[in-house]
Amino acid sequence: MAKISEKQKAIILGTLLGDGYIYQDKYGGCRLEIKHCKSQKDYVFWLYEKLRTICPGKPKERADNHQWKFNTESNSDVISFRKLFYPKGIKIVPRNISEILTKPLSLAIWYMDDGSLDFRPKSHCAFSLKTNAFTLEECRLLSKILDNNFGIKSSVQYPLCRGKRYPQIYIGKSGRDQFVKTIAPFIINCFQYKLPHYN
Repeated sequence: MAKISEKQKAIILGTLLGDGYIYQDKYGGCRLEIKHCKSQKDYVFWLYEKLRTICPGKPKERADNHQWKFNTESNSDVISFRKLFYPKGIKIVPRNISEILTKPLSLAIWYMDDGSLDFRPKSHCAFSLKTNAFTLEECRLLSKILDNNFGIKSSVQYPLCRGKRYPQIYIGKSGRDQFVKTIAPFIINCFQYKLPHYN
């Protein structure tokens, strides 16, 4: 069984803050599942290349919805992530998140998964992280960690989504430059549209 590197742990952490899911089978085995729409196929294969040493097979396209997906093998590290993020079966923000969310790569993965850019040249530039699945308290904790661990100022807002309001992290004027500086080196080509381009 392959050992998970620190870089792979940073990637897994980023996916779990975003769209990644760790499922547990009836025997206690835990596997990280990655799946994205057809337009993000390049991203799925990029993640696979980074995690391939712990994957039993290459990404495949689902016939029903044309999503591309793959999963990792089950090992002690993936099981540990499952225990951290799903202590009662529902994804949460772990209490020790400030100790493990320390690498820019994790933040970049999170943004590629669940982030968006609101950009109008010469008038507006802001970012948001869609944290709809997390509680207000968890979002406030994540916002605080962005500042403490990365020097990124942010706030928690409540935009309307399908008739309901959910908390999400907003990065405006006071934090956007530091945010871009932190994540830009890791943003792959298919997500360059999520970065501001002034020229």
